Amino acid sequence: MANIDIYKQYFSAECLYNGVMRHGAVVWLNAESEDGIIRYEMGVSFFPHQDAEDFGISYDACGTKELLRTKGRRSKKRDALYLEQLREAADEIAGTLGGVIHWDKPLRDAVYG
Repeated sequence: MANIDIYKQYFSAECLYNGVMRHGAVVWLNAESEDGIIRYEMGVSFFPHQDAEDFGISYDACGTKELLRTKGRRSKKRDALYLEQLREAADEIAGTLGGVIHWDKPLRDAVYG
């Protein structure tokens, strides 16, 4: 199975989950390919981010969404399509967790794979 990290970025955020205030969120998009099947999945994980060096991810305030599962393979065109939809899908996940992502306040530059 090949797992490709297409995108990952950390943002300022707000989310109270399991009694712990989280001030950061990591948003990602992955593609997974196996036996001629391609699967795209994105996710959001809120984490405490108590100071500028705190990027310890806590996986209890996390949600994922499968965007596609079909025969075929990864393509730059599909990557671009799902990157365009990423913010909307991430905001949906954040809402189910009771959180908000501050898209205009990145904590680190985006990493593309």
